[in-house]
Amino acid sequence: MSAFVLGFHDIDRAQLALVGGKGANLGELSAISGVRVPYGFCVTTDAYREVVERDAAVGALVDGLAGLRADDRPGIAAACARLRATIEDLAVPEELRRDIIRHLQETGDEGVPCAVRSSATAEDLPSSSFAGQQDTYLNVKGTTALIDSVRRCWASLFTDRAVAYRIQNGFDHRAVRLSVVVQQMVFPEAAGIMFTADPVSANRTVVSIDAGYGLGEAFVSGLVNADNYRVRAGQIIEKKIATQTKELRASPSGGTMEQPIEAARQHAQTLTDSQILRLDKLGRRIEAHFGKPQDIEWALCDGTFYVLQSRPITTLYPVPPSNDGKNHVYVSYGHRQMMTDAFAPLGLSFFALLHDKLGRTAGVVAGNRFYKDVSSELTSFWARPATLKSLGQVDVLMANALRTVLKRKDFVASLAHGKTSMLDFGEGGPLPIARQYLKLSRENDPGVVPDLIAYTEKTVERCRRGLAGKSGDELFQYIIDDHAVLAELTFDPRSVAAAFVGIQAVNWVNKHMEAWLGVKNAADAIAQSADHNVVAAMGLDLLDVADVIREHPAVMRYLETAEGDTFFTGLAAFDGGEAVRDAIQDYLRKYGMHCAGDIDITRTRWSEDPALLVPLLLGNIRNFPPGERRRKAEQGRAEAERSMNDLLARLRELPGGAGKARKAARKMSLIRHFIGYREYSKHSLLLRYELYKRALMAEAAKLVGRGVIKDAEDVYFLSIEEFRQAVNTGELDYSVIIQRREAHEAYRRLTPPRVITSEGEVIPGEYDAGTLPEGAMAGIAVSAGIVEGRARVIRSMAEADVEEGDILVTVFTDPSWSPLFVSVKGIVMEVGGVMTHGAVVAREYGLPAVVGVESATERIEDGQRIRVNGSEGYVEILPNP
Repeated sequence: MSAFVLGFHDIDRAQLALVGGKGANLGELSAISGVRVPYGFCVTTDAYREVVERDAAVGALVDGLAGLRADDRPGIAAACARLRATIEDLAVPEELRRDIIRHLQETGDEGVPCAVRSSATAEDLPSSSFAGQQDTYLNVKGTTALIDSVRRCWASLFTDRAVAYRIQNGFDHRAVRLSVVVQQMVFPEAAGIMFTADPVSANRTVVSIDAGYGLGEAFVSGLVNADNYRVRAGQIIEKKIATQTKELRASPSGGTMEQPIEAARQHAQTLTDSQILRLDKLGRRIEAHFGKPQDIEWALCDGTFYVLQSRPITTLYPVPPSNDGKNHVYVSYGHRQMMTDAFAPLGLSFFALLHDKLGRTAGVVAGNRFYKDVSSELTSFWARPATLKSLGQVDVLMANALRTVLKRKDFVASLAHGKTSMLDFGEGGPLPIARQYLKLSRENDPGVVPDLIAYTEKTVERCRRGLAGKSGDELFQYIIDDHAVLAELTFDPRSVAAAFVGIQAVNWVNKHMEAWLGVKNAADAIAQSADHNVVAAMGLDLLDVADVIREHPAVMRYLETAEGDTFFTGLAAFDGGEAVRDAIQDYLRKYGMHCAGDIDITRTRWSEDPALLVPLLLGNIRNFPPGERRRKAEQGRAEAERSMNDLLARLRELPGGAGKARKAARKMSLIRHFIGYREYSKHSLLLRYELYKRALMAEAAKLVGRGVIKDAEDVYFLSIEEFRQAVNTGELDYSVIIQRREAHEAYRRLTPPRVITSEGEVIPGEYDAGTLPEGAMAGIAVSAGIVEGRARVIRSMAEADVEEGDILVTVFTDPSWSPLFVSVKGIVMEVGGVMTHGAVVAREYGLPAVVGVESATERIEDGQRIRVNGSEGYVEILPNP
C-alpha cells in the first residue's frame, strides 16, 4: 500500500497524482534555495481512495450526480449535502491516524496550530485553476480536530460550487481526487498575494503585490481592502494605500477572529519599501523555478517572508515568442480573419504551409493562434499610417490599440526594426495588380468574375483527379505541391485586382455620397443581391432546401434527432426521404466545405456531418413561407435598383450634377459586378481543404487500424510532417497527442487579445464614446439602418435557434454563419470591421449591423430587447415591454 502521508521534503511535481496541485507546488517550493515554507505534510490521495472512494454509500451518492445539470441548483444542493454528511461520518483507519500523528510530532508539539487545506488533483495546475473550489481550515489545534478537518476537506470536494464547476467544465467527479495539505500555522504581522505578472495588463515585467495586516484570508475573502504595490525592474512604480479598519487573527481557542486595527495603523503603508523590493526578488526567484508567472501567497512574520502557496496564473495569454531581446508588438490574425478560436496543431500546420508557398510567414503562434509582428510597420514613417488605415478597415479597436502603443515614446524607441510586409504582393510585386485594377475598372466587364470563378473551379477539379487513388507519402507530397497552385491563385494579379475594384468602388460611393448628398453608407443598399456573392448565396440556397423538406412532415421529425453517421441512410425510411436527400446533397456539393472556423482544416465540415445544418433548416421552415429565397433575392435587387436611381436623380439636381451622376453610376455598376467576389477567395481555399481532408482522414483511419493512434481525430494534434512520418514509419509517441490535446483545451478557453506586446501586456483599444446616447455600447457601423428586436446571444452554430425578427448577438461570424443571417433582422458582433465577412454579408442582406462591440455576448442577455444603430455604430438595451 502506498504511503498515506508525505512530508513536503518528500514531494515534487512528480507526485501530482498523490498530493494534488497545491501539495506538489508546496513540495517544489520547499526545495528552492532562499524560500521559507512553513513545515507541513500531505494526506495523500491514496488515503482519500482508501477511506472515501471504497465506501459503498459514498459511491452510490457520487453515481447519483451523473444526471444533474450545472443550472439545477436545488438538485445539486440536496445531493451534495447528503454526500458531505456521509463523508464527514466516515471512520478514519488507525494506520492513517498514526501517520498523521507521526508527521505532526516532527514539529515538536502535537498541539501546534495548523492550517488544513484541500489539494485536488485538478487544482492549481498550469492549464486550469480550481482555486477556492474546496475548503480551508485555519488554526486547527490537536489531533482530534485535525482528523475532523481532514474529513471535512474530503467532503468539500462535493460543495455545491465544486460539483457545478465540474459539471459545467466536463470533469468526471471520480477523476478528481483530494489530497489534504496540513501546514504549521504562521501568525503574521502582514500577509498577502503577489502576482509575478500584472493581473490587469498581463505585463510580465510588472510584479503586483497585495498586502494587508493579519491573516491573508481576510482580503482574499473580500472582508477587508489591501494595499497594492507594483514593481518593475527593481523599482516601485506605483503604490495604492488602503484604509484598513480590521484584521483577521488567530483565536486562542482555535479558528480565527476579527479584531479592530488601531487608528495609527489604519492609513499606514503595510509594508516598507525595502520589504516590497525583497518580496519582488522572492517572487522572481519562485517564477524562475517554475518557468512561468506565479500567483503567490505570502506571510511576514518576525521580519521573515514565508511562502504559503504558489500556483501558475492560468488566465494569462501566452506571449508570442521573440528571441532578439527587443520589444515587439503583435496583432491577432484571428481578429482580422473573423476566427478567434484556437487552431488545432494540424490546422496551424496547414495554414503555415499555405503562407510558406505564398512566400510569407504566417506569423508567430501563441495560444494556438497566429499573431503578426507589426514592430517594423510601427517604426516605419511610411508603413505606419498605411498599417493603421488597413487595420482600421477590419478592426477599429485593433488600430486604436496600436495608436495607444505609439503614444509610449520610450517603448516605441526600443521596438525591433526590420523589413515591413506592406509591399508583399507576390513574385511580380504590386505593378501587375495595379495594371489589372486600372484595366478592370475601365472596362467594367461583368464577365470577369465568372471567368475567374470558372478557372478556379477547373483547378479544383484537377486537384480532385490528382488526389484520386493516391495514398501514403505520394498523397502528402501531392497536397504539399498543390499548395503552390493555391498560392498562384491567391496572388493572381487579375483576381486580386477584381476584389480591389469592388472594395474601392464601395469606398468611393460612401465617401462621395456623404460629401455630395449627406448620405452615409450609401453603398450598403447598392450591394444588396450583388452578383456572384457565394457567401450570400449559401444562405439563400438553404431556403430552397427547406422548401423541399417542408413538404414531408415525417422527414422533419426525423431530422430533429438525425446524427451525422447515419444521416442519409436514415432518410431512406421516410416518404420524401429521397427528394430531401438529393436536395441536401446538391447543397453540400456547392457549400459542404464550409463550417464554423473553417480556415482550421480540422473543423468538422458540413459535408462530414450534415446534421450541423439541421437547426438552420428547421429554423427556415419555422420562420418563412415557401418561396422565400426568390422573394429575398428580388427584394434585394429591387432595393439596390431603387437606391441607385434615387441617388443618381438627386445628384443630377446638383451643380455639375450630370458629371457627378455619370461617375457615380459607373462606380455603382462596379459594385454590382465585383463586390461579391470579395468573398470568393476564402471559398476557393475551402474547396481544396475539403478534398485534402477527405484524403487525409482516410490515412488517419489506416493509422487507427495499425494501432498507431486510438482515434482518427488524433492526427489533429500533429503537424502535417509529423502526420506524414507516422504514415511512413507506423511509429508515433502517443504522449505527444495527449499533451497537445490538453494544451489545446487550455488555449481554447483563453480569450485572445487583439494586441499584445513581447512583455505580455495586453493593449486594449477604445472608442470615443462622447457622442453616444447614455448607456449605449460603442461599436463600428458596418451596415446602415436602425432596428429593434429580441437579442439572441449565440456563441456557436449549434445554438442557432432563432425566430424571424431576432437580432443576432455573437462573438464573430465567418461565411458558415450566412445561412443564419436570412432569419434575423440585425447583427451585433464583438469582432470585425467594415470589410470583414460578416459586415459584407450583412450589407448584402440589408441587415443593420454593428461590430467591434466589446464583450457584447456578456453585456447583452439573451432575450433582452435591444436597438442596433448600424448607421452610427452603437447598441442600446431597451426596457422589455
